[in-house]
Amino acid sequence: MARAARTASAKGYATNMTSSFTPADQFTTRPTLRGTFGMTSSTHWLATAAAQAVLERGGNAFDAAAAGGLVLHVVEPHLNGPGGDMTAIVAGSGTTPQVLMGQGPAPAGATIEHYKGEGLDMVPGAGGLAAAVPAAVDAWLLLLVERGSWELADVLAFAIDYARNGAPMVGRVGATIRAVEELFVEHWPTSAQLWLPEGKVPDENELVKNPAYARTLERLIEAGEGKPDRAARIEAARREWGSGFVARAAEEFLKTPHRHSSGTDHAAVITASDFANCSASFEPVTTIDFRGVTVAKTGPWGQGPVLLQTLAILDGFDDAEIDPSTAGGAHNVLEALKLAMADRDAYYGDPDGAADVPLETLLSKEYAETRRSHISSTASHEFRPGKIDGFTPYYPPLLTEKEWKATLNGDAPSGAAGEPTVSKAGETRGDTCHIDVIDRWGNMIAATPSGGWLQSSPAIPELGFCLGTRLQMNWLDESAPSALEPGRRPRTTLTPTMLMVDGEPVTALGSPGGDQQEQWQLMYLLRTIVGRYTPQQAIDAPSMHTTSLAGSFWPRTWEPGGAVVENRLGEDVITELERRGHAITRAGDWALGRLCVAGKNDDGSYYAAANPRGAQGYAAGR
Repeated sequence: MARAARTASAKGYATNMTSSFTPADQFTTRPTLRGTFGMTSSTHWLATAAAQAVLERGGNAFDAAAAGGLVLHVVEPHLNGPGGDMTAIVAGSGTTPQVLMGQGPAPAGATIEHYKGEGLDMVPGAGGLAAAVPAAVDAWLLLLVERGSWELADVLAFAIDYARNGAPMVGRVGATIRAVEELFVEHWPTSAQLWLPEGKVPDENELVKNPAYARTLERLIEAGEGKPDRAARIEAARREWGSGFVARAAEEFLKTPHRHSSGTDHAAVITASDFANCSASFEPVTTIDFRGVTVAKTGPWGQGPVLLQTLAILDGFDDAEIDPSTAGGAHNVLEALKLAMADRDAYYGDPDGAADVPLETLLSKEYAETRRSHISSTASHEFRPGKIDGFTPYYPPLLTEKEWKATLNGDAPSGAAGEPTVSKAGETRGDTCHIDVIDRWGNMIAATPSGGWLQSSPAIPELGFCLGTRLQMNWLDESAPSALEPGRRPRTTLTPTMLMVDGEPVTALGSPGGDQQEQWQLMYLLRTIVGRYTPQQAIDAPSMHTTSLAGSFWPRTWEPGGAVVENRLGEDVITELERRGHAITRAGDWALGRLCVAGKNDDGSYYAAANPRGAQGYAAGR
């Protein structure tokens, strides 16, 4: 499996093209944008427009990303919210990237004993018991304090305007509300009041207002009035969020028992003191080098190292053997992903908690070689974590969806589902969000806000939003590296990416998709770093992912040997994958992948591209 030596350009593209794979045609749904001033790409056009407007008015990439990210809370409420989480990778021009950690921990009362005492054997996928401490808003505020230049009132003006005067709802918002309408009406009346205006599901493009949330944002601004400088005003808003009316309202409202996805009623355990003890922070990135490009991700409290492990495994193959548009390449990619995902569930957890994660070994070339040797010509249907001296791999309980339903006598419990992501059948029930920004000074950020979906838990009337459900990442098993533990961060799926060449940050990218985030980003990286795809071609190209993993979201099922593919991958390729033993689900022509990207060209200009699926994600720039 020898491969040709290669170098990389500033874009992260391969420059030795003699053995690289190419797109089957030059078709793209839209052009890769180029400019010299600044670029934005996000999963919703209004967030892109808001962020780009900030750049045009003199703000930097961090001001712009915060403005756009907070707009996402309003315009994609089925995919993220202020009661959720946010993970980003940020870098100033020519500086080492850092992780902006906006993942809150489990509350002090979130013990395994308490949940089992409530009759639960799994953290529910919806309801207040599944809520980690919300840290998304605090993370955006910390970014503004440390890296921004704008006043908080100016950054929040876009989100306040849409919340007060109405934001046009995309059709998927209504579809999500319709799916949980009975739950809202019968069990979560405050959510029904907010998301069923005039007693009906909002139509596509209908303006939906959220004056309570607009007022929440205004109260954060008011907390800083009279402070001596911009940073002090924003820090006052952070304190108000963590120790003021937001924390008090959340505790008071959620202590009343309410319906969970388990079909049973429970009170939340989160308190105002949990808010006060939670703070966003900056952390070092975790990196590996792949084909001349340094890939930067989060630590193992997220699933970011899965992408790094997969790249390390695939780095030992020749270019043609990892082309995801061919049967052989797709097979090798899927098998490598299964191995890395198994290690995720066997070893990953919060290293600031009780988890001892052998990350150096997991990312080593020697370990990658060992893992690569397990890839044969046929599809594995097993859960196969690696063996590491001094560590015992965790084997999570693995049930297929059919087996899980059998434990319920065929009846799924009443209540909202877990993360609204892509089902085994490829059906899109929702997703997460993403935004990338690069400015004229070369600052860049890749940010993935999620959680706090409108279907996560009952809406808190005073605040205009609900809390999230990230604790469903945790197992109710003390032996698991991601066991539920007070103060420990759940092993999140949020996973933005930044690329560097010769130590310089050159590309910000990311994708929604829960367990699919790493997988869909992998397809993009292979097609641009190894292949000769332009950014938009790589985003448009047929995607795929494995479902042969322990699902991160309630009810945490798996499908042995499962692979979901877009039909455009081609019948010959799909048939060969089936012959090799993959349990294939055809998702449709344009169903998988939600990528955004913004980066720097070799000549110093900038580029951006965005996902066309669903006609919702857009890039802008000049």
